[in-house]
Amino acid sequence: MHFLSSDDLSREGFEQIFKIAEEIEDEKEELALKPHSILVLYFEKPSTRTRLAFEVAISQLGGNAVYIDPNTTQRSRGESLSDMIKMFSSYSDFIAARLYKHSDLLEMAQDSSVPVINALTDSEHPTQALSDMYTIRKYKNRIKGLKIAFVGDIADNVAMSLMLTAAKLGAEFALVGPKAVQPNARLLNKAMEYSKVVVTDSVEEGLDEADIVYTDTFVSMGQEADAAKRKQLFAQYQVNSKLVSLAKPDALVMHCLPAHRGEEITTDVIDGQSSIVWAQAKNKMLLLKALLLYLSERQ
Repeated sequence: MHFLSSDDLSREGFEQIFKIAEEIEDEKEELALKPHSILVLYFEKPSTRTRLAFEVAISQLGGNAVYIDPNTTQRSRGESLSDMIKMFSSYSDFIAARLYKHSDLLEMAQDSSVPVINALTDSEHPTQALSDMYTIRKYKNRIKGLKIAFVGDIADNVAMSLMLTAAKLGAEFALVGPKAVQPNARLLNKAMEYSKVVVTDSVEEGLDEADIVYTDTFVSMGQEADAAKRKQLFAQYQVNSKLVSLAKPDALVMHCLPAHRGEEITTDVIDGQSSIVWAQAKNKMLLLKALLLYLSERQ
């Protein structure tokens, strides 16, 4: 089984992973992978939290991570992705890939004999959504019936995976951003099969009765050339105290990090009492441990 998209897991699958995470947290039993399990981390893009979380997770489960920079492999000299992944999977038990193109991830999964995990592509970031929804459940004691508002770049990979996961688990989802930017139509239609999803350029409409206010950078990796234009486009969607006040009084604020303080979010909000950003970041390693255990049971 691969984990390439947030839609790859059923509602029951998400609940099973959450249960494993709770068992790890409660320390009811010491969970581990088979001895000397190997996780290959093939990352075309920079990473801080995701890479560290994967490396710590596999280590604490009794295995080892091998980080591979494509620029130092024969891939940089023309080796096919298919040939490389066949070799990777003959050496390892899992492959986590952070890629520019989602189509490359699909090709990797087709040629891999071990589980491939999406550690971020231009289309989705499902491991981020997995840990985010677990964090929301821990703080709100439920997911079903909540309203989650994603503010800013409503076409980005985190927004898409969070939308799919939240909808599948029964939450209402609002995508709040400029009309010039629209979410992936296929993923939006899929999410709408599971729950109510609203796309709006109105912060008043999008934040009304919201339980969670979520944002991400306005300039994702690979968009640096358009940074000035994008910052201007999204300026009115900055998550500041005024915008947060449009949500419920007990609304919580989330950000997947790295944060660009003063751009998509202000310092007083990210460091404020309503912020659960640091718990969110901490939970990433926990949920990756749970995911690896879940996938290992299905090999």
